[in-house]
Amino acid sequence: MGVPLPDDAMTAVADIVDDIRAQGLPAGARDVRWVRLDGLHLTLRFLGPTPETFIGPTADAVATAATAAEGPIPLELTGAGSFPRAARPRTLWVGVGGDTEGLARLAAGTEAALVAAGWAPDDRPFRPHLTLARSDGVSVGPLVAGRLSAAMAARTIPCTVDRLGLFESVTGGGPARYIPLTLEPLGPSSPASTPVYHQTTPDPH
Repeated sequence: MGVPLPDDAMTAVADIVDDIRAQGLPAGARDVRWVRLDGLHLTLRFLGPTPETFIGPTADAVATAATAAEGPIPLELTGAGSFPRAARPRTLWVGVGGDTEGLARLAAGTEAALVAAGWAPDDRPFRPHLTLARSDGVSVGPLVAGRLSAAMAARTIPCTVDRLGLFESVTGGGPARYIPLTLEPLGPSSPASTPVYHQTTPDPH
């Protein structure tokens, strides 16, 4: 479950990734696994495999949390880093700035709505970031992470988010695709749910 990036922010991120990949890699090196850029979103809560019968209540939780939100949240993408450490990164990410307190309140409201819908509480602290690539066991991980950090060092990408969605992770045939099952505008004037896709036994978040 998360908030999708606006189109202009997605385009800016895609341009950065294209520039990094255009720099090339050492001969014979295998690249990191970049995420698909057409479904970029900031994850508020990862849910994992979900029974078909639980999709409806979870979509209702999205609507509840979105309607209770204060409205669009002005954020910015700024800086970059990697988990767990730069020397052996597993996840390459871009940082989130701007109204992060507003985003944290939305995450807390989303968590409360999910618990009310029957999900077990998630006690992990909320650390907003945008995952761009995974580099488990790839020797060029530190190199690419350094290029990403350099590209974002003096750059800030405006990124106002205005919707909350339930996303399905579809794997196989390349990087995972993130398909919105439902999207809700943020704020008390939100209309009824806007279902987009509906498939069996999704792996949503």
